[in-house]
Amino acid sequence: MSKSIHVKRLPKDPGPAAWNSILPAATEYPQLNDDISADWVVVGGGFTGLAAARRLSQLVGDESIVLLEANNLADGPAGRNSGFMIDLPHDLNSETYAGAHEQDLQQIRLNRAAIDFARDMAQEYGMSREVFDPCGKVTAAGSSRGEEHIESYRKHLETLGETYKLMNTSEMKDWTGTEFYRQGLFTPGAVMIQPAAFVREAAQGLSSQVVFFEKSPVIGIETGEVHRLNTPNGSVRAKNVILAVNGHIQSFGFFPRQLLHVFTYASMTRALSSTEIKQLGGVSDWGVLPADPMGTTVRRSSDFMGSGHRVVVRNHATLNQNMEVTERNLRNAAKLQDRSFARRFPMLKGVDIEHRWGGRLCLSWNSMPAFGEVEQRIWSAACQNGLGTVKGTLSGMMAAEQAVLGQSDLLSEFLEHQAPSKLPPEPFLSLGANMSMKWKEWQAGIEL
Repeated sequence: MSKSIHVKRLPKDPGPAAWNSILPAATEYPQLNDDISADWVVVGGGFTGLAAARRLSQLVGDESIVLLEANNLADGPAGRNSGFMIDLPHDLNSETYAGAHEQDLQQIRLNRAAIDFARDMAQEYGMSREVFDPCGKVTAAGSSRGEEHIESYRKHLETLGETYKLMNTSEMKDWTGTEFYRQGLFTPGAVMIQPAAFVREAAQGLSSQVVFFEKSPVIGIETGEVHRLNTPNGSVRAKNVILAVNGHIQSFGFFPRQLLHVFTYASMTRALSSTEIKQLGGVSDWGVLPADPMGTTVRRSSDFMGSGHRVVVRNHATLNQNMEVTERNLRNAAKLQDRSFARRFPMLKGVDIEHRWGGRLCLSWNSMPAFGEVEQRIWSAACQNGLGTVKGTLSGMMAAEQAVLGQSDLLSEFLEHQAPSKLPPEPFLSLGANMSMKWKEWQAGIEL
């Protein structure tokens, strides 16, 4: 039976997508200004949407694929990401990133399948190492509390049979240039990406098989034998639709009272001078994840396509169920990040912050995805639970396989999850969640 879906809200992203802003001007794709038809429509041009479009292109032969992006590619959450594609357990709802043994083994298999899929894209589309770098990751501690987290994580990796290497204070200083870190734990399976460049180059590589439209938000869907997706200036008629919109799946009316809308915040320096690069020392490209999940993520990036050598710090999180942040949220984040930067990089005193921004995450109370056929021939690939690069890629792949194949070995394993659980009522949810995150930030201490 046909019905009309009115999209309640459109994405609002605070501040610039800095990883995109520091690159040269991007290839622009047209706005949808006509009424067209396609066999498949993917809504959303982030990691999930691009993975869904690529997997569809591998499965559907000559059938036509259209991708609609509400803003410009890489200006949304994908271009605001810290750029870690993590293969190991990384549950933001846990105290130590770790979970149950069998669940973690399954998640590792799924995460690595997604990273392999992204690696194939990088190779096929000629991405450089500055865009896709299979360098592993380091979880770092600047305090005894952080070292306790690392020891707990190390023991968990032992039970999983995973390879790791501990880095002492001297090794961390030689690598990062800063004396802040007391210990690090290196694991080899992760990839670091320049997230905006990855999105741009993936879209360019797909453009011979997929028709892209930017600044073309879906404002309504008329369901039926052939669905009609309406944008402000045009429409697409298609039999099959994949909604790769993460938390905005609720804006389409699906998964009510089941999703948490969390914003994280980051700051990026201006390009460092040659003197400042020498003062900092260390290697030219590195990134660390905090031993405490509420701590500070740091990346240093080298000059890529004229972007300059820069440092990024990311911390602080707020629950904003209306999917919009306040000026106060941004001011609080800026204060915390300036303090975190000063703690780690006293040698860079006086280096200005050029970009500050917030990025949307979608989590569920029980860390489950919002996935599956939500209307006849409309599939959701949403709720990545804070690991959009990998879980978004995986979700997009799986939505395409479910839509076209119905089943596959990887899909069967991916589908071994529950639905997102119902949330507590407001105002208790937002008050409790934000108080809890503030408390955990305070507990993180110097790790923040």
